[in-house]
Amino acid sequence: MKMIGIGDNGAAGLLPQYIEWINECDVLVGGERHLQFFPLFEKEKRVIKGGLSALTAELQEETRNVVILVSGDPLFYGLGGVLAKKLPLEIYPYTSSVQLAFSKMQESWQDAHIVSLHGRSIKGFAQKIDGRKKIAVLTDETNSPQAIAAYVKRFNMTEYDAFIAENLEGEDERCRFLSLDEMEQSSFSPLNVVILKQRHLVERASLGIPDDAFLQRKPDKGLITKREIRTLCLQELKLKENSIVWDIGTCTGSVAIEAAKIAREGAVYAIEKNEGDLENCLENQLRHRTDFVAVLGKAPDRLEEFSDPHAIFIGGNGGNMEQLLQTCISRLQPNGRLVMNIATIENLAEAMGHLKALGCEVSILQTQLSKSKPILHLTRFEPLNPIYIVTAQKGQE
Repeated sequence: MKMIGIGDNGAAGLLPQYIEWINECDVLVGGERHLQFFPLFEKEKRVIKGGLSALTAELQEETRNVVILVSGDPLFYGLGGVLAKKLPLEIYPYTSSVQLAFSKMQESWQDAHIVSLHGRSIKGFAQKIDGRKKIAVLTDETNSPQAIAAYVKRFNMTEYDAFIAENLEGEDERCRFLSLDEMEQSSFSPLNVVILKQRHLVERASLGIPDDAFLQRKPDKGLITKREIRTLCLQELKLKENSIVWDIGTCTGSVAIEAAKIAREGAVYAIEKNEGDLENCLENQLRHRTDFVAVLGKAPDRLEEFSDPHAIFIGGNGGNMEQLLQTCISRLQPNGRLVMNIATIENLAEAMGHLKALGCEVSILQTQLSKSKPILHLTRFEPLNPIYIVTAQKGQE
């Protein structure tokens, strides 16, 4: 059974050997557009439509000679990766859409970052691309070039210019360099690839964003997990690039924003009970080029809307610690970690009791930090409030 990649120029782009295999096969499988490239093929044609489970089951029972046609490189966001696990395939790739787009742009692409928004949510796209010099984006009708331009502008990523390649190798091929404003106002064919390239270098913020870089509640400024404590908490969470993270009592969103920058291929969910603080969190997301789910509510309410996490940070519990911890630990994935900031010994004792009763391995880091502060021509140290950082690790299930 053979799988052959094909471009929008149809049979004209295929090697003679591939044409021979197609003409000699008993069953030709492909999308409607691909099958139309071979109007003289008189044996059985089978259209790929909807889910793959039925087609896969049929092909597993097939004893005749089958050729499957797939756009571009079948192993590049294509059917090849799915079907190769279940069928004895020989795969013959064509040039991928991204390769073709970069060739039209006359730009190298070994250093490009590739993101598929085809059939996916654009949520989290900001942190995925932040600081990347060159990005290729696979689009769909919802995540169109216009929508991508508007999104990137919202997060003030105006260092990017765009190259849009439409209908590559087809009769209506069109390739254009556009500004983000021009891309937002233009129209495009549904078959397109977007390349974003930095006009000038903009690097990502390093870990430990300064406190004054976050919009905070006024006049009660200071309701933020301070940078020094924040970096220690993030260390305890042991986040990976694909981690799913909860931030409970997010306030300004400082911990969630830093977590989103680390877990840029994962997902972050935040909840905040104060409407004004939530508004600040949403504004801070735009300022710091992160895009995650942030909802108004008092945990554990609304946590059922979030995916099961690998890591949970609790900045505030609102006085319902036992119920909150029970919910969090029950939802935490095996070997997941929960980190709490606690300021009083009474709350520390309560948290320890609940977490141990829930079968967690618990450790405490007491922080007593002081920062240098100038006084005339001298320097003194000003202490931060002592904090207990409680870390609980869930066991294997």
